[in-house]
This record gives sequence, structure tokens and C-alpha cells, in this order.
Amino acid sequence: MSDARDIKDRLFDALNEHKIDKLMEFYSEDAVFVTPAGIAEGREQIFWYYQHLLEGFPDMHVTPWYKVCCDDPAVTEWTFTGTHAGPFLLPDGHVAEGTGRKIIFRGCGLCAIEDDKVVTHRDYYDQLELYDQLGFCLATAPA
Repeated sequence: MSDARDIKDRLFDALNEHKIDKLMEFYSEDAVFVTPAGIAEGREQIFWYYQHLLEGFPDMHVTPWYKVCCDDPAVTEWTFTGTHAGPFLLPDGHVAEGTGRKIIFRGCGLCAIEDDKVVTHRDYYDQLELYDQLGFCLATAPA
């Protein structure tokens, strides 16, 4: 039996190798993946999320830089780097075509494990930081 930290580390390896099929092996059939952009429920939706992310940022790389020592969940602070080269779906349903901009932002994630599979994966990052680097103009609230 693997521990949560080992599974999360191998999940990062598969993500950075851009091997979505290998990545999906770490998720349970009914896993839930929560990000600031939305919620993916089940392997099919999680697969779609990663496929779309890699289409928008084909050179993406996630660098873990702090790992909390605990049994479960596996908690990791990380840095995401990549180039916005393809379509990127926004939470409101619009698609941002590639801008060619290089981005770097920090975040953290938690993975809860049952029977050697991720059952919940929660990532937290500042969407405004990401959108600002992509050059998106955000509307201001009325006064």
C-alpha cells in the first residue's frame, strides 16, 4: 500500500511528463477535482480538465517546492509555469485563444487517498494573478 505523499509525487511526475493516461491511473472512478476554475467529477471530467490544460499550456510544468509531512491528505505547495499557446477555457465558458505569454504562479493542493487512489484533489491558486499575466482586462465592479 502506498502512502498519500508517494501517490501525489507520482501524480506530479505523470503531469509533468504530460502523460494523461498515466495520470488518470491515480484517480478513483468517482474522484472529485476542485479548482478555482470549477469542479470535475469522475475520471472522464478530470481527464477532460487535464487534456484542456495541456492544450492551452503545452509546455506546462508544476514544481513542488514545499511538502507538508502528514499521512493524509498529501499537501503540496507548487509553482506552475507555462506558455499560453492554445485555447484556454475560462470559468464563464468563454475560450481565450493563445496569447504566447509566459506565466508563472504559485498554488497549493491537497489529495485525499483511499485504497491507493485519489478520491478528492483540491487545488488553490489566485485566478487574478493568472489572468493578469495572460493580459486579460477584468471589469471593475460598479461604484
